[in-house]
Amino acid sequence: MAVVIAVGFIAACGISLRRAVQVRDALSARVRVEAVPTSTFDPGEGEVRRWAQHLGRVSYAAGSTPRRGRAARLHYRAEHGRMHCYLEGHEHATAVLTMPGFAEVEIRASGSRSDIRPVNFSVPTPRRSRS
Repeated sequence: MAVVIAVGFIAACGISLRRAVQVRDALSARVRVEAVPTSTFDPGEGEVRRWAQHLGRVSYAAGSTPRRGRAARLHYRAEHGRMHCYLEGHEHATAVLTMPGFAEVEIRASGSRSDIRPVNFSVPTPRRSRS
């Protein structure tokens, strides 16, 4: 019985360590884009909902990375009296992050647009019909 408990403990430690390494790697390679609104930017409730759904796709694009490493994050910073809004996400979600979510907001990405790879979402396998 002690051997089974020891093997289970070692397996649990190994799984935890592997997940921690995956999260660390995902957090170190995150992509950051800046959202720059126009002076007349005033979103309605519908636009905010669409943008929230848009941000939800960042998590799906990250694939099998643990939840902590694939989440989208908003960062606000004030520099020289100006507010800056940054959107950060998994490197595999760069294409989703650079898509504009609002009509009056420009998305500025560091680097060139040619570095952006398309996102491929996995498609569920269809069920066979019984006939």
